[in-house]
Amino acid sequence: MIPTLFGVAALVFFLLRVLPGDIVELKYAGTGSYAPKEAIARERAQLGLDQPIPQQFLNWVWGMARLDFGTSMWTGQPITHEIVIRLELSIELALMATLVAVLISVPLGTLAAVKQDTWLDYCVRIFSIAGLAIPSFWLGIVIILAFVIYFHWLPPLTFTSIWVDPKANFMQLIWPALAVGYRYSAVATRMTRSTVLEVLREDYIRTARAKGLWERAVLLRHALKNALLPVITGRSAFFNACRIRTAPSHNPFARAVRM
Repeated sequence: MIPTLFGVAALVFFLLRVLPGDIVELKYAGTGSYAPKEAIARERAQLGLDQPIPQQFLNWVWGMARLDFGTSMWTGQPITHEIVIRLELSIELALMATLVAVLISVPLGTLAAVKQDTWLDYCVRIFSIAGLAIPSFWLGIVIILAFVIYFHWLPPLTFTSIWVDPKANFMQLIWPALAVGYRYSAVATRMTRSTVLEVLREDYIRTARAKGLWERAVLLRHALKNALLPVITGRSAFFNACRIRTAPSHNPFARAVRM
């Protein structure tokens, strides 16, 4: 793991140095004001960009080891502060998307397995295939447009913490959670259907049925407990939907769309 992380860090660092352009010039260009060469040189020296690239890389690695990620050029705040103020939103969105995905995938996947090769099974499979085919950002845009066009409502542009107003926080995050969770529910639905079908063909399921157990008891007590093991363990991938943004935007729905 350590050589891999070091290799990725080195690759990203040097690729950013190979790209054309200068971050200091970009900063001053964003302000729209003229910056003399002396100011640009002073800024580069302050950031350590006037040093040799190997020395810059060593300084960067040493800062990462000390959890010192530097200072944001746009806000002037430490990078750790920029991450912390967005951590609540990112974790909450990941948890809500995971919950949405599980609530959609487990019932639909089980229903499709029980009603195999029926119209219900085909509808669920079409629903899951659509979730795999539709990108989350496109679905987010469609949701925004639908609310604007048909309900004349736009999600708030500011973020409200759950500790301040839980209702407002829920109304802000439920739509990006649906956009992100639907795509991941498509994967989980197909996985649930496959594992339930596999378990229903096992000998112990036939034995339970032969003993006279109700079909609901066979499904809930015996089949689902084993069928959901690979589904639940795979749900940790949902947290990859959570990406900490360091951009100055505070619109949670816009972040979900960019995701």
